[in-house]
Amino acid sequence: MKPKILLVDDDVRNSVLLRRFLEAEGFIVNYASDGFNGLSEYASCKPDLILLDINMPVMDGFEMAEHIRKNDRRTVIFFLTDRTEKADRLKGFALRGNDYISKPFYPEELVARINERFESRLIQSNKEYHIGATLFHLDLSSLTYGGETHTLSVRQSEILHILAENMDNLVDRDFILSAVWGDTSYSNSLALNVQITYLRHLIEDPSITITSVKKRGYILSADQTKTE
Repeated sequence: MKPKILLVDDDVRNSVLLRRFLEAEGFIVNYASDGFNGLSEYASCKPDLILLDINMPVMDGFEMAEHIRKNDRRTVIFFLTDRTEKADRLKGFALRGNDYISKPFYPEELVARINERFESRLIQSNKEYHIGATLFHLDLSSLTYGGETHTLSVRQSEILHILAENMDNLVDRDFILSAVWGDTSYSNSLALNVQITYLRHLIEDPSITITSVKKRGYILSADQTKTE
């Protein structure tokens, strides 16, 4: 199934042409002419991919991406822009943009990049971790234990993913903060403490432990002798 696309760009004429091209390729495309309306469309249509211009009135593309990335790291964001300076590109990737495509571009090239991105995502999807007697489904952000399933927030899922990838090993706090929040500020450090507490409550499996190592980080482990 083709990914659902949200196109956000104040260049209405070119956006109409691009939308028609994408729809002819089988994509479902929603459109907004600025970042403010783009956020409303994002909330209502829940796209898989956002094609996002940067220079727009009311709210620019960087501001819109920043709003989205506060709680959503899964929706793919491609910046489509004529701003090609190194600083702009770095800012786009700092905001967790997945690609940065300079205007003008060939629509065929854009489609090729979209297909490549989602084909590689499909290969990685449905990734599961068996931790003790618990199944952690990364793509669904869910924990299943004893026939009960709990849904994790995006950040809880990202934290647990990092810990699960480093099972039984110490994971540095700053590494988690940089990967999940983008910086190691004091406020984000407090937020990490809160999310770890939530995770401990959500993990009902008695064999699983998240151990805090003071001022250093966390260790995820499972005692197989306690597995039911």
